[in-house]
Amino acid sequence: MRMTELYTVGEKIEIGSYTFTEERIVHFATRFDPQRFHVDREAAKHTLFGDLCASGWHNCAAWMRTFLDYWMAQSVRLAKEGLAAPKLGPSPGFEKLQWLKPVFVDETIAYSVTFLSSRPLASRPGWHLNKILNEGVNQDGVPVIRFESSVLEFE
Repeated sequence: MRMTELYTVGEKIEIGSYTFTEERIVHFATRFDPQRFHVDREAAKHTLFGDLCASGWHNCAAWMRTFLDYWMAQSVRLAKEGLAAPKLGPSPGFEKLQWLKPVFVDETIAYSVTFLSSRPLASRPGWHLNKILNEGVNQDGVPVIRFESSVLEFE
């Protein structure tokens, strides 16, 4: 089965959500982005953010975790229907990454993907390059992250 058999161009799919607790924000930032507005709530009050907020990279990682969970569930669902899920991965990259609004403690971000396009790769018969728009909005519906990514699909 191909992605184009599952999704139509322009179709937006809600893939799940992630809540950024103080513990999660500090844990991620301590390891990967230890800036004071990500690791110290008191120090963060004296920055342009005014409070502890998640690293943009944490937001990207949460999108990835949410996408992988969604895709695993989709694969199981398709298998139960007697269908083989498209074989995806790896990704050759992303572009147009925008962190539109800071994500603060206890905000829940709902993530989505929109299927943009699919094209065959001339250099690899049977392979396709799929492009998707990835977005996240907070509990108030305010956009907080947006980027386009590519994923390889193979037979």
